[in-house]
Amino acid sequence: MTASAGTPGRITTYEHDGLRFDVRDEGPLDGDVVVLLHGFPERSTSWRDVVPALHAAGLRTIAPDQRGYSPGARPRRRRAYRSALLTADVAALVERIGGPVHLVGHDWGAAIAWSVTTARPDLVRTLTAFSVPHPTAYLRAMATTRQARDSWYMYFFQLPRLPERTLSRRGGRGERWLADGGLTPADLERFRTEIVEYGALRGGLGWYRAMLMLDRSQLGRKVRVPTTMVWSDQDAAISRPGVDLCARYVDAPYELVVLEGVDHWIPTHAPRAAVDAILARTGRPSAGAA
Repeated sequence: MTASAGTPGRITTYEHDGLRFDVRDEGPLDGDVVVLLHGFPERSTSWRDVVPALHAAGLRTIAPDQRGYSPGARPRRRRAYRSALLTADVAALVERIGGPVHLVGHDWGAAIAWSVTTARPDLVRTLTAFSVPHPTAYLRAMATTRQARDSWYMYFFQLPRLPERTLSRRGGRGERWLADGGLTPADLERFRTEIVEYGALRGGLGWYRAMLMLDRSQLGRKVRVPTTMVWSDQDAAISRPGVDLCARYVDAPYELVVLEGVDHWIPTHAPRAAVDAILARTGRPSAGAA
């Protein structure tokens, strides 16, 4: 792990499995640490409207650009994106921080946050998961017609090269699909800049392409730290059945928060609700959103 020369104690990068990960470390250095895990197709900047209020509440935030996104962490082989490795990347970061931490994730970041919490409960004080339920609950929900239909894009992403071409084309079918899923014109511009032009698209798709290489040792295991699951009723990717199954896999204080009229992109489109959920789970009074 390295720290910024100008700001002693700040984490700017860390290394694991021969890869180098970029990190955004902000807020009071002496504050309790909240680790924020982004999803697809976003990077650590997806938390930009959430972190100011967390800092105002006295929390330090550490948000990595995960495997496939950081320039120094873009392996090419599909098997390099197995869930066990993605989980180990986050565990290595928390170990360097000196954990345990408050762990927060959205989308794929939530899936990995669940996995870290079941595999290494010693590293996690609380868990706040946005949009994506416990992996076992999600897999069970995939047996339903609605969730299987809503997850059509996961099958498309298994194809070689075509997803990259489709999503990279400005104004093309891929961008129209992302817009249908709730991304605004400003979101799409950030996607072009921070994912496509930054060279992170292939790595982000690698997470989907390694989905069948599950860490089955974690399936069915219960979370044993205080947990909040936040789901929005306009989510085009995650249907309600898996969300309702989550409680079965948490053996600790648990809360389900359902946001009405909000789409999948909770941290960017409903940052105040995201802040409130995180602060409530970490036991901090609300300091207001950015």
